[in-house]
Amino acid sequence: MNAALGVTQSLSGQAWRWRRPQGDEKLGTALLDELLLGRGVSEAELDRYRNPTLRDLLPDPSLFRDMDAAAERVAAAVLAGETVAIFGDYDVDGATSSALLVLLLRQLGTEALVHIPDRQAEGYGPNLPALLSLKARGASLIVTVDCGAQAFEPLAGAREAGLDVVVVDHHQCAAALPLCHALVNPNRLDEGETGMRHGHVAAVGMAFLLAVAVVRTLRGHGYFAGRPEPKVIELLDLVALGTVADVAKLHGLNRAFVTQGLKVMAASRNIGLVALAQAARLKGAPNCRDLGFALGPRINAGGRVGRADLGVRLLTTTDPEEAHAIAEELDRLNEERRGIEQGVLDEAIEQAAAREGDPVITVAAEGWHPGVIGIVAGRLKERFGKPAFVIAVGEDGIGKGSGRSIGGVDLGAAVLAAKDEGHAVGGGGHAMAAGVTLAPGGVAKFREYLGKRLAADVARATANRALVLDTMCAPRGIGAGLCDSLDQAGPYGVGWPQPRVAAGEARLMRVGVVGNGHVRGIACGADGASFKWIAFRAADTALGQALLSMPGDRKLWLAGTVHRDTWNGGDAAELHLEDAALA
Repeated sequence: MNAALGVTQSLSGQAWRWRRPQGDEKLGTALLDELLLGRGVSEAELDRYRNPTLRDLLPDPSLFRDMDAAAERVAAAVLAGETVAIFGDYDVDGATSSALLVLLLRQLGTEALVHIPDRQAEGYGPNLPALLSLKARGASLIVTVDCGAQAFEPLAGAREAGLDVVVVDHHQCAAALPLCHALVNPNRLDEGETGMRHGHVAAVGMAFLLAVAVVRTLRGHGYFAGRPEPKVIELLDLVALGTVADVAKLHGLNRAFVTQGLKVMAASRNIGLVALAQAARLKGAPNCRDLGFALGPRINAGGRVGRADLGVRLLTTTDPEEAHAIAEELDRLNEERRGIEQGVLDEAIEQAAAREGDPVITVAAEGWHPGVIGIVAGRLKERFGKPAFVIAVGEDGIGKGSGRSIGGVDLGAAVLAAKDEGHAVGGGGHAMAAGVTLAPGGVAKFREYLGKRLAADVARATANRALVLDTMCAPRGIGAGLCDSLDQAGPYGVGWPQPRVAAGEARLMRVGVVGNGHVRGIACGADGASFKWIAFRAADTALGQALLSMPGDRKLWLAGTVHRDTWNGGDAAELHLEDAALA
């Protein structure tokens, strides 16, 4: 395949290529359709993907194994006036899943108990003391969300204690399943073909499907003859936030969830989300990027370095003053998290650089805060272009690790295999993210196992590394109009990448380092048009050093994603630079 714009080796050392092979473009094809076709949409599906709707993409919930059993049990609890408890994970997917079911049950006349485990004191997933505590508070039914698929011992203990447990999860499952009343998970190994096609749906998406099924079941029992039926569509703002924050692939059903969820969010019905957007200093209705980089991290901060239940409390409160107070606290905790993260990241990069030849970057140390290791793993993955695991070793020697992967390398399956083969005490996850628990002294064995198991997958995934471009434009084209055109094919995220634009030819002006190692500058074209660009965390990379030392008369192609620049109320655009090449 011919290199895009003739670039076979950019300033970062990679080739450029077009997302759609040359010759695929049709004369007069609109940019929107070109972007959709480049992301795997067939011509027959273009109409459906131009405006993804639940009507077109939502499956019948009953297609999933155990969904009907789960819905019937929740409906029975509502009809009988039982006490229901929600047991959620401490991340955004867990918080939004928990909040969604709390709000649904509230509309159905049931005020649910909620338990979000403390990351350090309890760890991930259901634990028997917490389940029994909920039983002591009157719960007869517990619904776990974003956790439970691997909770064999706690759920067995819950059943022995007479508790019914419904599991709503999306993490990868083993062949054996824990004992529970129902387990709804599109990644069950015995899931049907249609259900498996939705394996990319986050837990909050599965919770929404359960909500649809519960309302339908109660409708069949005549429950709404004398009371209003919940408008489950109004819960899609939570689904959008949890889906994006959990970096779920934004294709198929997830595109409808996020597209429609952003519309619900713009209506400002959830006072907690409104307060959080204000604390994050957002202007206007949140967009998809805001969910991932402004709202999500703040909710996550509660589970990482603060109180684990702050996110659920924020998303379910009916008191504006409480919403404001919690949002401000989450904003403060997010700043605290940033400082902790930077310290761990600096040490992790130093370790990782010494092991750059490993197929999977695996670093560990005592004293690292377990609340930030997932974020640091993501930073290492971005920096080294490989899967990365960051492990915090406690005073007892037990390692708690979090990993992030690259496309084509299934980290969740590798962790499950490591557990089965005795290289890990516990763990699980999905293809792109996973967690693990290691016995004292187990880091080296786990690192070696991952390296051997995933070496071939990583080699294939990283072979012929290239930057994929969607379109090109002159410097004058980098503006608000281009942003509008590109936004039509959104929302963008994992599995539905933000379009990359090559702009040029241009010369660099006023290049310098700003903030936490970002390289910023202005590019100017031959026609005198200019635009701003920024390369995040690039100052000490090969690309950053090349940009900082580039002579002002050299002409370049600059490649990256285009974003609105609303600083001081303006409506310009800037390029988030990912690479550059000599013209």
